[in-house]
Amino acid sequence: MHPVIFTIGSFELRFYGLMYVIAIIIGSFLLRSEVRRKGIALSDDETLNFLMWVIIGGIVGARIYYVIFNLGYYMDYPVEIPAVWHGGLAIHGGIIGGLVAGVIYLKRKSVSFWPMADACAPVLIQGQCFGRIGNFMNGDAHGMPTDMPWGIVFSAESIAGREFPGIPLHPTMLYELILNFSIFLFLWLFMRKREYKSGFVFALYIALYSGGRFFVEIFRADSLMIGPLKTAQVISIALVLGAVLVILTKKLYFRKAEEA
Repeated sequence: MHPVIFTIGSFELRFYGLMYVIAIIIGSFLLRSEVRRKGIALSDDETLNFLMWVIIGGIVGARIYYVIFNLGYYMDYPVEIPAVWHGGLAIHGGIIGGLVAGVIYLKRKSVSFWPMADACAPVLIQGQCFGRIGNFMNGDAHGMPTDMPWGIVFSAESIAGREFPGIPLHPTMLYELILNFSIFLFLWLFMRKREYKSGFVFALYIALYSGGRFFVEIFRADSLMIGPLKTAQVISIALVLGAVLVILTKKLYFRKAEEA
């Protein structure tokens, strides 16, 4: 695997960036379809504007989150802070940043947040699928050394290859790709055919992804840490508990016809 597809002069086309572009294109079609189906009061152009707000907010949030937990390194090398193509986007920070940007945009348009959040849930998880493909080609978000037959030796130019030269590693980005794609299929093919209370699909997305991420994190070698604990695992437990609590206390699992 090599992170660069081709180079023309000083221009490099990287898999990381290409995957984001593909995710945005597919996500825009999926989101517009859901907004129309749900009857949300946004035009196609406004839906695309909303998506761009969420994407930009997500990237900024994901980078700020990552930098905060690696502050020592970025204080020494501040020029690396905007270099997202070198890896270093934390999904939990991305969710926070995207939520903040989305809430601001919807508030300006006087559109209810929760129906839109439900529409976004399958779109977000499909974007995470493409993001993990980018991680795989970039050689970041990598796992620990393994003797399993599917262990992968990453190129010497990659982050994983520099940390573990010539050593097979758990392809944790592919583990999460499988997790994310399974959640996407469940939300898109099953959940969207049923109209539950607003917020249920989004809460389910948070719970399912966070629960799966907790287990994937067991094999990660480049985890952000809070003392001796892996940050993603701590946050994942909190998000699973929070999402389940909201689902149960608000009875979001009821169909819309049962809301009363």
